[in-house]
Formats: sequence, C-alpha cells, structure tokens
Amino acid sequence: MLYKIEIRRRAEKDLSSIPKSEAQHIADAIFALEQGLKGNIKKLTNYTHEYRLRVGNYRVLFEISTDTVIIYRICHRKESYK
Repeated sequence: MLYKIEIRRRAEKDLSSIPKSEAQHIADAIFALEQGLKGNIKKLTNYTHEYRLRVGNYRVLFEISTDTVIIYRICHRKESYK
C-alpha cells in the first residue's frame, strides 16, 4: 500500500536540530515509509502517538490515518518517551 507522508512543523524543527549526517539517514527512513510500513516499527501502548520508527539512536513518532503517515516528533531515544 502506498502512503502519503505528512510531517508536522514540530517534527521539522526536531529534524533541523539533529546533525546533518544523521538527519539524512532519518529522512531516508521516513520517505521509505511511502512504499509501505517497512523498517523497525513498533506499535506503542499508553502513548498518544501510535507507532515509532527506530533509526539508530533516534525515534520517529507517528500515526497512520487511512492512507497518510503523520509524523509528530523526531527525538533522541532518551527523550522520546517522556
């Protein structure tokens, strides 16, 4: 299934604060989600965001709405679940 990627303003701000080499790796993983939910994805419990994508030491928190992946946050693993 093909998905549309929607990146919220807060996630863009998070991505801009990450070192450039790691940010490029994260962006590649995000745009790979367009082709299907591939990668190290886990459904979360007890959190407002439904899923997380693990990319190295960073976590991409997102929801799926019909055919759209809505990315809310991109955080270091120490900060992502607080």
